[in-house]
Amino acid sequence: MTAALKPWAAPRETRTRKKPTDWEGIEQTQLFTWLELAFPKEAKSIYHVPNGGHRHKATAGKLKGQGVRAGMPDINVDIARGGYFGMRIEFKATPPHDAAVSPSQLAALQRLTDQGYLAIVCRGVHDAREHLTAYLRLPATEALR
Repeated sequence: MTAALKPWAAPRETRTRKKPTDWEGIEQTQLFTWLELAFPKEAKSIYHVPNGGHRHKATAGKLKGQGVRAGMPDINVDIARGGYFGMRIEFKATPPHDAAVSPSQLAALQRLTDQGYLAIVCRGVHDAREHLTAYLRLPATEALR
């Protein structure tokens, strides 16, 4: 059998690897689209912080120097409700496309909880929508002046 008849023996430069699907990114985009429609006023104070992802070592080092911290949650809700200062969400894709929560993520969620934030893990759009809706329906946290 010649190399031309063996597809697994094709020259390296002709083999292409399919890029992995960014399930978390796709679902997070759906979440923010829903937020803009369901809570347009509040959506202005809810945002994603791109702390994770794969980066070149030099870029990762530069970002770390600029304050990027491992484990910090994906979504910030800078709206005080129900006695909390705000909400933080570590967003994971819906199973079976979800990833494990890392030790640094768990530690960050605990630090934020200790500081008066509602800090949680949501798995998928449905889960995040339920938690966001419940949180945004809580009474506003009153600031003492």
